[in-house]
Amino acid sequence: MSNHESSDRKICRESEQGKSVGLPTDPHRRNLLSAAVSTGSALVMTSMVAQAQASDPLPIPQWTKTLGDPVLKNPYGLPSPFEKAIIRRETLAADMPGGYNFPTPHSYWSTTPLQDLRGTITPNGLFYERHHAGVPAVEPSEHRLVVHGLVKRELIFTMDQLRRLPTVSSFHFLECSGNGDMVTEGKFGKNVADIHGLLSCAQWTGVKLSTLLEEAGVEKDKARYVLAEGADSAAMLRTIPFQRAMDECIVVYAQNGENLRPEQGYPVRLLVPGCEGNLNIKWLRRLEVTDNPAFSREETSKYSDLTGPDGMAHKSTLIMEAKSVITFPSGGQELPEAGYYQIRGIAWTGRGKITGVDVSMDGGKNWEPANLTQPVLSKCLTEFTLPWRWDKTSAVLMSRATDETGYVQPFIEQLFTARGKYFLYHNNAIQPWLVQSDGSVVYG
Repeated sequence: MSNHESSDRKICRESEQGKSVGLPTDPHRRNLLSAAVSTGSALVMTSMVAQAQASDPLPIPQWTKTLGDPVLKNPYGLPSPFEKAIIRRETLAADMPGGYNFPTPHSYWSTTPLQDLRGTITPNGLFYERHHAGVPAVEPSEHRLVVHGLVKRELIFTMDQLRRLPTVSSFHFLECSGNGDMVTEGKFGKNVADIHGLLSCAQWTGVKLSTLLEEAGVEKDKARYVLAEGADSAAMLRTIPFQRAMDECIVVYAQNGENLRPEQGYPVRLLVPGCEGNLNIKWLRRLEVTDNPAFSREETSKYSDLTGPDGMAHKSTLIMEAKSVITFPSGGQELPEAGYYQIRGIAWTGRGKITGVDVSMDGGKNWEPANLTQPVLSKCLTEFTLPWRWDKTSAVLMSRATDETGYVQPFIEQLFTARGKYFLYHNNAIQPWLVQSDGSVVYG
């Protein structure tokens, strides 16, 4: 753990302990709250149903009077055409107050519309993208993965051979370390996707990296790192600490039950659970066991944190700290009327499980514990909800996550204090949303 990482976690624990006085600890209060919400929502539903019956009986719609589409109209299933607006989007300069510097179309990204999704699993067609040299068209029958370096036997695997090895499958999030960097630069997006959209979650299937290394006979007394390289024209190269490589890392060939899609590394990629996205090398072609790090471009001029008063670059900051965001109500959405709503959002941490999420409706003065939707899995997105009755007065909504290490998600001011004014990557600050009196929601 780097020095600034230790400082961050200490500062966040100490400062948040002093802000927890507003948390309700009486279980009877929680029961009363639940009962009140249940009663209130029942009254609302009863009123809505009564109004519908009084105004008009249930009509028979046109689609009930005619045959529907035939089987296999679409050999690969598609969403309803009424959901056509829920897509990945480019982050455009016009959407960013104050402008934003954008790379080329081949070194670019698209974002997941988190505000439009429910649950914790991201559909494959909406999984965020980040590429450094475009998406290569890799022929799986010709693709090879080599394991070499400090090993007794250099091995070359075909895709068929990889699939014959013992299979593992687990759920994990994937997040770009630049997620939220517009906030650290003083620029803000309009919605969750703009600010947090370089985040998705899936079920990953493949073979443990340790299985390949053991098969090659890794020289454990010498090995300190594993260099992972992709087959794209950027030859993306990152260094994985050896102990982490032998732990949870997976050489993945399937995602959410189907083979990887091209933009997610087809036919094979690396998954390093809990760590920044660019370590999870796509189109994986080479694994080299070494006693020295690569010091590649992505470990020096890119993806290194500039911290402290002088902006000194740290060698590496791999783990994504505890973070959360409210997805409803959130930027770009509107509340049509006063009444009962369910605040909902997602939380995640690269250090294990989320143990709690607190929600504030007054900009952080008071906090209420949210409900965590099961299952709560390690290094995976966790959904949270909290009932809320809006009275048409303005409110600043926030959420803060706590993980099983005791770390508490910080305010952005705490991060600037701990890291200095130059830091850009790994922004896990609390996200505010302002619900205005007319029901519109903007960055808070």
